[in-house]
Amino acid sequence: MTDYRMLIGGEWADAASGARFETVNPYTGKPWATIPRGAAADADRAVEAAYRALKSKEWGGLSATARGELMRKFADLVAAKSQYLAEIEVRDNGKLIAEMGAQLRYVPKVLHYFAGLADKIEGTVPPVENRGLFNFTRNEPLGVVVAITPWNSPLMLAVSKIAPALAAGCTVILKPSEFTSASTLEFAKLVEEAGFPAGVVNVVTGFGAEIGEALVSHPKVAKVTFTGGEPGGRRVNETAARDFKHVTLELGGKSPNIVFDDANMEDAVKGAISGIFAASGQTCIAGSRLLLQDGIHDEFLDRLVAFAGTAKLGDPLQLDTQVGPVTTPPQYEKILSYIDIAKKEGARCVLGGGPSELGGYFVQPTIFADVNNGMRIAREEVFGPVLSVIRFKDEEEAVEIANDTLYGLASGVWTQSLRRAFEVSSRIEAGTVWVNTYRAASFATPFGGYKRSGLGRENGMEAIRGYLQTKSVWINFGAEVPNPFIMRL
Repeated sequence: MTDYRMLIGGEWADAASGARFETVNPYTGKPWATIPRGAAADADRAVEAAYRALKSKEWGGLSATARGELMRKFADLVAAKSQYLAEIEVRDNGKLIAEMGAQLRYVPKVLHYFAGLADKIEGTVPPVENRGLFNFTRNEPLGVVVAITPWNSPLMLAVSKIAPALAAGCTVILKPSEFTSASTLEFAKLVEEAGFPAGVVNVVTGFGAEIGEALVSHPKVAKVTFTGGEPGGRRVNETAARDFKHVTLELGGKSPNIVFDDANMEDAVKGAISGIFAASGQTCIAGSRLLLQDGIHDEFLDRLVAFAGTAKLGDPLQLDTQVGPVTTPPQYEKILSYIDIAKKEGARCVLGGGPSELGGYFVQPTIFADVNNGMRIAREEVFGPVLSVIRFKDEEEAVEIANDTLYGLASGVWTQSLRRAFEVSSRIEAGTVWVNTYRAASFATPFGGYKRSGLGRENGMEAIRGYLQTKSVWINFGAEVPNPFIMRL
């Protein structure tokens, strides 16, 4: 058993109460480490440390170029330890080593990208109408940032928050999921090794109600960035709004993956499988609603079921494993309950439909046909390897079904028509539309959702703007001082 500690103000610390909890390997079902169970006192220590660092000469007085240099050093340290960190992630969340390895090799690139942006943050000189006044704007860091991350891709999602925050000059408190805290604590060791001043990056662990709410409600926190489910996002938003804190929310989805009758069927079948069964469906962008046009529906479904039926379930640390276990016991039970709901609603199960014979937290890759968009299985986020197949007649109906959802995170369109690619992608209400591909991503491209899928954007220049505030400065170099009793605007 490994006993981890939190990083607060440059020091490794236990929870003030001394309480700890176990973290469990989803594949073996056995605990392998203990994590500090932080609470309000620990949240306060972390925020105060981050606030001191924000105001310090060591960080607040550092040039933007120097911030970027620190981030590059950090990126190189992460790159050197990427395989080790990936293995910790697999042990903690049960996802495939092939996927976690790819993510951890990508994380340093995200850090390098935002390190390069650190000294590209520029103000403006507006052409004001009064000749004797000079005005300029500058962009300054918002302040202390709380970053709350989920259990499905802990470090990939953590770096999408801390990289733009650090580049902007903010300080950060990371609060990982209680199910997957270990990799973030290992990651924090590299923050220290890179030489960031004490308190610039802090990591606290524990449960949402015990430490998460204390962080979000702390008066010295300027911004909260959260990735997780809709209920958690709503609580964060409501709590943060009391103090008018800035908020970025990346929440759930019920993404439509639309296949038209002129699509390359082989590519579309692979895209449909990647969209839902990769990561055991435990991804917010999962293409959980597969819309098939009438003319190809039956043939496509047959090919899809045959291909998905070959998926190999097993040890996520083995490179030939294609589907790993569900990460948490509550999520495992939730997925099975939705499978039962779909059957009761009249959906036809054509693949899987229950627990795997491997036992543990494994769920069979499951496909339901004869689904209509009014069924709960088509409207609510399952967050597991469960696919709903919906038939449509034409382009108009496809768009109508795609947009008939409370969510709007991602979507897919499969067609060989250039007109349709542009037309349908412009009409779908989602933050990301993939055409003839699925799950493509880049640190340079903004990511986020419409409707209940969230607020704000991560990645790209839009992300760094979310950690800045604009100051307007006026200098009188010769204008007549106006009558003080007359307000001029």
